[in-house]
Amino acid sequence: MTTPMPEDRPAWEREGRDWPHRDASRFVEASGLRWHVQAMGPEGAPVLLLVHGTGAATHSWRGLMPLLAERFRVVAPDLPGHGFTDPLPAGRLSLPGMAAALADLTAHLGVVPAVAAGHSAGAAVLARMCLDGRLAPRLLVALNGALKPFPGLASVLFPSMARMLFLNPVTPKIFAWTADRAAVQRLIQGTGSRLDPAGLDLYRRLFRKPAHVAGALGMMANWNLDALDRDLPRLSVRTLLVVGSDDKAIAPDTAFAVRDRLPDARVALLRSLGHLAHEEAPERVAAAILSEADTLGIAPAGGPAA
Repeated sequence: MTTPMPEDRPAWEREGRDWPHRDASRFVEASGLRWHVQAMGPEGAPVLLLVHGTGAATHSWRGLMPLLAERFRVVAPDLPGHGFTDPLPAGRLSLPGMAAALADLTAHLGVVPAVAAGHSAGAAVLARMCLDGRLAPRLLVALNGALKPFPGLASVLFPSMARMLFLNPVTPKIFAWTADRAAVQRLIQGTGSRLDPAGLDLYRRLFRKPAHVAGALGMMANWNLDALDRDLPRLSVRTLLVVGSDDKAIAPDTAFAVRDRLPDARVALLRSLGHLAHEEAPERVAAAILSEADTLGIAPAGGPAA
């Protein structure tokens, strides 16, 4: 993949001009990258790390983040190659490579998350960090988590197709040229979710930038979930698997299969929500996360910040 030109990347002054929670944003250097990071919530409160999925960015947390920030110090980065964060070099574009880069960022920020929550591929990054000893939260939350390989022939075809598209420098530009509002709406609805016009517009802004598209393709093309799948029974951290019953991207039954292989896990099934459940109904997702945190005595409501 060729190095993206500056005009191919989302610009903070343009695409980020009215970014959700812009006043919570800052840019930091870690692991050889310039990262866009958002943080909100009381200083000194337990840290909750939010990690978005493939093709998204911090805008994905626009509704959920303030709800969690009532009791946590919430930290949310744009993953490498996504949103306003630099891309990883080709040699580091793997699940362990992404996990290592994010671990470098959290170390640079000096945060030790009590709770780590990831959406889709973001959940896989966090699980890999836990398995590799780079993260030790008291609670891991997978929001429609991509924790297993695609079933059957799809496990071979989908990564191979993504790799072919990623290696073709024209592909991201073609996708960006065709990313109008209707196309983005069809893409989101294909996941089983329905977003408001503002949410769709934020995705459209990103999808119209070839470098962001390339970041998403690179993430899919260079990942091997087989190793993560084999290692999952070693994931000893308490795990909450939040699942939208209408998810068309990852079969909801997958979460129950994952639960049965983990030492300490349960499923919270949210009816009538799709793959982007946390954007459709942030209050329901927040309630599920906070309820589990309460069970573990993390950041109790009305209690002192710890």
